[in-house]
Amino acid sequence: MRPAVQVKDKGVASFRTRLFTAMMIIVATLTALGLYLAQRKVTTDAEQNLQQIFQNELSSLHKLEELRHAALADRCNTLAAKPRIHAAIEDNALDLLYPSAKDELRDLMEGEEPPPGQAAQWLHAKFYRFLDSTGAVIKPLNPYDVGELDASTEAQLALKKLPDTQQIGYVQENTRGGGGALDEVIAAPIFSTDTGDLISALVIGFKPLELEDKHTGMKSGIWANGQLYLPALTRSAQTSLNDKVGAFANSDQGQNYFRVDVDGAPQLLFYKRLNPGSLFPPAYEICVYPVSYSLGELHRLRWQIGGAGALLLLGGFVVSHLVALRLSAPVKKLALDSEENRAQRKRAEAALASTAEELKRSTRYSADASHQLKSPVTVLRVGVESLLEREGFKPEVYEELSALLHQTHRLTGVIEDLLLLSRMDAGHLQIASTPVNLSQLVDEWLDDLGALPDSPDVNIEKEFPRGLFVTGEKPYTSLIVQNLLENARKYNRPGGRIRVSACGNGSDIVLTVGNTGRTIPPGENIFERFHHSSTPSAASGHGIGLNLARELARLHGGDLRLVNSEDDWTEFEVRFSAADGVNAFA
Repeated sequence: MRPAVQVKDKGVASFRTRLFTAMMIIVATLTALGLYLAQRKVTTDAEQNLQQIFQNELSSLHKLEELRHAALADRCNTLAAKPRIHAAIEDNALDLLYPSAKDELRDLMEGEEPPPGQAAQWLHAKFYRFLDSTGAVIKPLNPYDVGELDASTEAQLALKKLPDTQQIGYVQENTRGGGGALDEVIAAPIFSTDTGDLISALVIGFKPLELEDKHTGMKSGIWANGQLYLPALTRSAQTSLNDKVGAFANSDQGQNYFRVDVDGAPQLLFYKRLNPGSLFPPAYEICVYPVSYSLGELHRLRWQIGGAGALLLLGGFVVSHLVALRLSAPVKKLALDSEENRAQRKRAEAALASTAEELKRSTRYSADASHQLKSPVTVLRVGVESLLEREGFKPEVYEELSALLHQTHRLTGVIEDLLLLSRMDAGHLQIASTPVNLSQLVDEWLDDLGALPDSPDVNIEKEFPRGLFVTGEKPYTSLIVQNLLENARKYNRPGGRIRVSACGNGSDIVLTVGNTGRTIPPGENIFERFHHSSTPSAASGHGIGLNLARELARLHGGDLRLVNSEDDWTEFEVRFSAADGVNAFA
């Protein structure tokens, strides 16, 4: 007995060792994979967060620039249309041009000086000049009145030709201290009031917009004429960036961003063309955004993930050891139970296969029965139609034949509905989703309601936008709408009303159909197949219309439900998926 026990203990110990080794390999593999995925996710999230912050800062800056440019453009167009300026140019009285313009531009040139930090945000001009018909600068008699410029700066205002639309440019202005300043200029065309020909242009210079965010450290500047102007950076940093900026200035890309090192610190650099299509030399907006803090946060998170992984590995070692100890004792019992469970599973699979076969036979029988019924019903309908075409019958005979023909059409509809239900039960019905004009379908069926036999006279109310599109297959979407509207008409009372409305609910379109008439008792399952009302009426149907409409709605990704039915009012609601990019309303 003792050797047998020893052999058994050795077998259990061997099983425990193998189990422990396998669990540790699994734990180590999952831990390594988890660390890799966590590191990757943290890096991706950090990159996305950084880009989001950067894009938000850029969006704020661009909105401010757009507002400022819109105000400047409107102001320049107004000044270019002044009649005194037009008169001086058209009469070739150039000696009166700048004196006349001085009065017109007095509020722009001689207004209150803005604070130094807000000069770019104010509509305050530094200088203005006029261009002649060749694009050359018309020299002012008294430069002090129109803004003093040195000869090289004034030469930059000249253009190869007069612009027929507003142009934006940037010129380098030499200051007395030997440094340089960048001015933003807007050239507004001046057209003759008599002929409409282009006769001159007004060029106005402003201080460009600068932004430095004290919280995020974002700085902005301008690159123009081969020189970077970004006063918020040191001179050495501007010099090192100038060559990198000049490399993309000659490319076709209008805007982009990339990483650079500025004074040894990583930064995101964004550039955007400020004056595309302008007659002035190309100029670019330059923004730099520091990423040191984000990289430090990323490094710290990586260390935290590594520490958590080490603790997880240690915990996995302990748990694997305990689990191996607990599982080694009942291993034989587990084997016996596993064998019994395997036999039970085989029996369950056999029973499931038998049930599936029974369902297939039931579905096939329903489909075959429907197909077999279509032929005799078609023959019967053709026979009744041929009898109706004959003459010599009494009027009551024609009425009976018409009633029989109506019943054959109704029976054909029932058979087609049964075939459709059989296809859905068998999982063979596939929806080819396309945009369907729900507004048109509702209008067509509302027009057809009056043609239904024995229909009560009701008033129809419609609150429905035009051009409302949903996603689905048109024949089946039409069948859903048909069933709801025919029920609303069929179960209505004389002098009642029908109300059809629709509204958008996010990505869904909700169609509501309400009608007066007999209410539905609470708890009655009207969506049950072959259901008949507990309070029968002359308008009772075959009991599959609502079930078919709901199944089709769910197959389209929506649903059909009874909203309420009380106080002489019943209301159904069907939800469709809105067609993306087609609907004309929000």
